[in-house]
Amino acid sequence: MRSSPFRAIMNRRATGMEKYLGAIIVAYVVIVALKNPLFFSVETLFDMIYSGSGVMLLALGVLVVLVSGGIDVSFTAVAVVSGYISVRTMLALGVDDILFALIVAVVVGLLLGAVNALLIHYLKLSTLIVTLGTMSVYHGLMAVLLGTKSYSVGQMPASLVEFGSSYLVTISTDAGVFGLTVFLPIVLAVAVLTWFLLYRTMLGRSVFAIGSSEESAQRLGINVLRTKLFVYCYTGALAGMMGILYFSELKYVNPTSLIGEELFIIAAVVIGGAKLTGGEGTILGAFLGVVIFRLFGATLVFLGLSSSWNGLFFGTVLLISLGVMYRRQRLSDRKNLVFAAA
Repeated sequence: MRSSPFRAIMNRRATGMEKYLGAIIVAYVVIVALKNPLFFSVETLFDMIYSGSGVMLLALGVLVVLVSGGIDVSFTAVAVVSGYISVRTMLALGVDDILFALIVAVVVGLLLGAVNALLIHYLKLSTLIVTLGTMSVYHGLMAVLLGTKSYSVGQMPASLVEFGSSYLVTISTDAGVFGLTVFLPIVLAVAVLTWFLLYRTMLGRSVFAIGSSEESAQRLGINVLRTKLFVYCYTGALAGMMGILYFSELKYVNPTSLIGEELFIIAAVVIGGAKLTGGEGTILGAFLGVVIFRLFGATLVFLGLSSSWNGLFFGTVLLISLGVMYRRQRLSDRKNLVFAAA
């Protein structure tokens, strides 16, 4: 009998990187709480879940790409283009339905991801170079064909605004009314789906296999093109979903926003233990990396520091984490007499 995703995650031993990140998060939370007791509040927790939900969706897509041995920097452009096309379609057709918005954005994201996969496979170029190019192409095509007009909350479809303001539960405090966003169950469902696809299907094993060695995977009979199509279509679909969450969260449709955040999100997933060389990465590690990314960004005010310190703290954790991870790998390789080219 197969175990449930929750039981499987709880029964497995945490990796060294996950323990290390957990210790950093606990130590940082204690320091912030001692400095400012207001940090320990339900509204702070709800606010972090609200602002971090979309980032977690992108991080799950980035994790799948990194495990496959690639690097995708076009996912923020895919998110913006997919979300913007969806909003423009709703306005043009007079359709005001959040499900319609999500379906259109996911389909557009999936198609753009398929283009990435086909270019990477047939051009035999680095994934970084291809997605760097498509990032500009996608956004440029959108600007040429649709323009870059922004829409205020009053011009947006009402269902989109309502979706961003919907809560599962609300609480009333002296500071006001705070709610737990409806984004949370969506992110949890996607995390479980990603876990199932990666760890409980042959397709997921193929992703790990081509990430470890594409040539060896091909010799074993793995269909590399089909696997890459899954990787980049799945990442594109999640980016499309993120586009709708992002605009509904902002309550403002701006087709030039979000782009530029891709390196921070990739860094968050790498901090979580995903190897840039492929074949390794965990969902829990990606989650902890995103928590650190959002924690520094949202709580520096409690320490009396400006947001300018965010880059310093996050970069320091990134360098130390990568240094620790690759030193452990070198020691392990030396112990097992594994020698690889530098």
